Amino acid sequence: MNAPEPGFTLGPNSYGKSGIRLVHVDRATARHAIRDLTVHTALAGDLDATHYTGDNAGVLPTDTQKNTVYAFARDGVGAPEAFAERLARHFVDTTPSITHARVRVEEHPWTRIGDHSFARGDGGEIRTAEAAYDGGTAAVTAGVRDLLLLNTTDSEFSGFLADEYTTLPETDDRILATAVTATWAYATVPAAYDTAFDAARTALAAAFADTYSLSLQQTLYAVGERILKAVPEARDVRLSLPNRHHYLVDLAPFGLDNPGAVFQAGDLPYGLIEGTVRREAA
Repeated sequence: MNAPEPGFTLGPNSYGKSGIRLVHVDRATARHAIRDLTVHTALAGDLDATHYTGDNAGVLPTDTQKNTVYAFARDGVGAPEAFAERLARHFVDTTPSITHARVRVEEHPWTRIGDHSFARGDGGEIRTAEAAYDGGTAAVTAGVRDLLLLNTTDSEFSGFLADEYTTLPETDDRILATAVTATWAYATVPAAYDTAFDAARTALAAAFADTYSLSLQQTLYAVGERILKAVPEARDVRLSLPNRHHYLVDLAPFGLDNPGAVFQAGDLPYGLIEGTVRREAA
């Protein structure tokens, strides 16, 4: 292959292995433990040669990255955040051409129903973790994706801006439902990632449940604030809350009233509320 023509250059780039499925069973006792993960790796560094000339001397194959994930799991996975950081550090510290590694981990939760039996529902909730390492500093984030939450009351939406295109009626009682994606960045390492995650998820659900909501934005802020209170090591929380609309069905054509009992669950389009709640600098 020829060198690039003058006037062109390579921009930011990375490569890695996506969708590495890993299930680890801890059989240390008769009460087994399971971790079900999907791992994604992305490496960057001195990789100009492979792009310009096809020289692969500095390329750690993506298949090798996959094998590394499985080999590292041999003696235990632990918290997803810690597992991601171990892998990211390994790729940078052992591969001269690699100067930056990012490892994302998604955990698919199972509910224990026995010493060696587990069940998983259809809710779709996934625990997330990511570690990025540049040879000196490791940045770790944690979170949850597609956590389905619903309040049947204690939610209003009124007093909003209206113009000539507004048809939405005000309401003082509505179903509030969402599929939360939350990510919090750690400023310092918690004593135990699993404990910190459990505290954050508990705080998230509690804030949603006990906040009388005048807007989904208000709920978003209440959730972020509660997570930061529960996890002092977290610096900020990024939240994405799609509004899973529920529309009251008109039963009048059938000679029936509808006392807030029958709803149609909406699909598309939907409102999407996003924001970040930060801890103020001391």
